[in-house]
Amino acid sequence: MQFNPDGSLKLPASTIQHKQETEDRMKKAKCILIKKEVVNFSAPKKCILHITLSDAMNENKFIENIHKYFKEQATTPSKLIKINEKEFDIEIGTDFKRCTDCTNLINRYKEFLDDAVILQKGNCTYEPFRRNFSYEDYFE
Repeated sequence: MQFNPDGSLKLPASTIQHKQETEDRMKKAKCILIKKEVVNFSAPKKCILHITLSDAMNENKFIENIHKYFKEQATTPSKLIKINEKEFDIEIGTDFKRCTDCTNLINRYKEFLDDAVILQKGNCTYEPFRRNFSYEDYFE
């Protein structure tokens, strides 16, 4: 670990580069930034997705439309809060399938925007189940 002259931690070059790329993308490209944040860690658990549209995006109606269709099919209660024309919060309520539904909603935005989504994990602890398929484990 290295320290700056003021005593703060010096960030690695890769972290600084990633942060700069995200800022450039939010200024020039058509994309959205989604930051996942757990608000209540104890029951009833509650999460918030902070959604920010890039400067290049002029239309925001798709945020509301995708959430509306998601809400009809999800078991988890959710609420869309429009902060301004470029910022939205989606509250994800408590339910057994909370993390699955949250991931499903993010995937809907990714699909609509052709994967032009910057996802920041924030303080979310959810790790999706990963299957490591190995041909040798099942066939000879």
